[in-house]
Amino acid sequence: MLTIKILGPGCENCKKVEAAARQAVGNLGLEATVVKVTDYAEIRKYPILSTPGLVINEKLVCAGRIPTPGEVTTWLANALESA
Repeated sequence: MLTIKILGPGCENCKKVEAAARQAVGNLGLEATVVKVTDYAEIRKYPILSTPGLVINEKLVCAGRIPTPGEVTTWLANALESA
């Protein structure tokens, strides 16, 4: 099972990243845990300069922008291959 983390304070952009991640998970029919990380001490543990951020299985795949559902789908597929 994949672990997906949305890094950010919970703003509208963070919600859009979460929606894209959930859509990609649904499209692929995967089991994944989606976690919102709003604590800045936790966010700083990742190499991120601006939010929102997207982490899949502890790997930062996107930061500072809203990825497309297609991009998220590709990152999830790559995470499955390397798992």
